[in-house]
Amino acid sequence: MTITIDQAQDDIKELVCDILEVDPDEVTETSLFKQDHDADSLRAIEIMAALERNYGIEIAQPDMARMVNMEGVLAVVSEGLARK
Repeated sequence: MTITIDQAQDDIKELVCDILEVDPDEVTETSLFKQDHDADSLRAIEIMAALERNYGIEIAQPDMARMVNMEGVLAVVSEGLARK
């Protein structure tokens, strides 16, 4: 069975919130990880590695620059799932 981004959205948000150590209610589609949630580059790498491991996708370094909020993360994961 192929997973879709719609099916994975809640799990991805939970994963991101766990890594950022913030309550899921604090994270919106457009809230910025670095500015709004005090994320650093290490947290961004942790998020990328967890997404690659959990969804069997590869995230290219240039795509990391787009992963500044949930909207960007979901777009990058969606593209990764489409390439599988």
